[in-house]
Amino acid sequence: MTQKSLSRFIGKDNQKTKYFELKRVKNRKAKTIADNPRPFLKWAGGKRQLIPQMDRYFPKKFNKFIEPFVGGGAIFFYLLPEDAILIDKNKELMNTYKVIKSNVNKLIELLKNHKNNREYFYKIRNIDRNSGEYDKWTDVERASRTIYLNRCCYNGLYRVNSKGEFNVPFGKYKNPKFCNEANLIEVHKVLQKTKLIHGSFETCLDFAEKGDFIYLDPPYMPISKSVNFTSYTRDTFREKDQIKLCDIFKTLNGRGCKVMLSNSYSDFILDLFKDYQIKILWAKRSINSDAAKRGKVKEILILSYRI
Repeated sequence: MTQKSLSRFIGKDNQKTKYFELKRVKNRKAKTIADNPRPFLKWAGGKRQLIPQMDRYFPKKFNKFIEPFVGGGAIFFYLLPEDAILIDKNKELMNTYKVIKSNVNKLIELLKNHKNNREYFYKIRNIDRNSGEYDKWTDVERASRTIYLNRCCYNGLYRVNSKGEFNVPFGKYKNPKFCNEANLIEVHKVLQKTKLIHGSFETCLDFAEKGDFIYLDPPYMPISKSVNFTSYTRDTFREKDQIKLCDIFKTLNGRGCKVMLSNSYSDFILDLFKDYQIKILWAKRSINSDAAKRGKVKEILILSYRI
């Protein structure tokens, strides 16, 4: 059905609403990369597995889409908004997004030169121990390193130590796909009209306006010491940061934005956002030092708007 015939069928008043609904249906049914580009990195806490549960809570229509903790970008790649701003504090991550947007062919060329063996992995990983040498690397070389390490390291983690040095060990995978050429090209296409910003989550306040949809996916509030995984950058995300994020949530809501926030099912977060709609989701998580505690866990989705 063409857009013109669709307009006659559903009427002008709810045309945009139906358009977004049909777009999401198409994404859910997509079976090829061309139909639905996917995150090019594995990312701890990624939302691809939760999208079927989250879909009903996405606003039916909005202006800009803004994501201040973009990470792997699963929600962005699912919604495929025409007007989007992606923000993250992780410098290497945002450099990789920018390189895919502006120089994907050179990136693919460099990715094809990497090797999946232990000695080579640690050679590439330890480059950042020598800041003088790493400073000489181009943005494309850095992006290539980020994707390679992410795909070949243990469990696809991105973790750095207090010095900002990548410290995840070799993953010992038989055939990791660190050069998914077809997907990178499709990601390149959808990023062309997207604004990419290296910055902290507060940066969203510089762009958010009434009618925008802001999705916040911060490092989660730990529910126990064994799942305290917050080292995406050299800075940790503490209680004071969660409180600051809540204040920003309230500010965005006051501007008339539609705000959605993901976090752990913890008393601290539940109390912090007690004045808003809270939905329960079930996620399968594998990051825990105790293997017996891995599996399905409760998470929450906080909404500033009514469904």
